[in-house]
Amino acid sequence: QVALVESGGGLVQPGGSLTLSCFASGFTFRKYDMRWYRQAPGKERELVGHIDKIANFTNYGDSVKGRFTISRDNAKNTMYLQMNSLKPEDTATYYCNTWRISDGRTSEFWGQGTQVIVSS
Repeated sequence: QVALVESGGGLVQPGGSLTLSCFASGFTFRKYDMRWYRQAPGKERELVGHIDKIANFTNYGDSVKGRFTISRDNAKNTMYLQMNSLKPEDTATYYCNTWRISDGRTSEFWGQGTQVIVSS
C-alpha cells in the first residue's frame, strides 16, 4: 500500500529557507518519478516540481524556478524540497505525489501535506 508522509513545514520569515521531506513506503521508491504540489487557501493545487526516478531530471513551476530545488535519496526512500528566498505567496500546504498508469487509467497517491507559512 502506497504511503507518503510529508514533514518539515512551519513558520518562516520572508527571505528565509525551509526543507521539506517526503518519506515513501509501500512501493519500490527508486522505480518511480515523484512530484511536489502545493495548495494555498482558496486556490487550486499547483505543481511545484517533478523529479525522475534516478534524479537525472527535474523541472519546476515558473513561480518557484531558481528558488526551489527537488532532490531524492533512493536509499532512504525520501524526496526533499529545498525552498530558498521564500515569499509570502509561497504560503501553502505542500504535498508529495506519485502516480501509476494501468490499463489506461491513472491512479494518484498523495501524502497528508505539510503546511508552510511565510510571514514576518
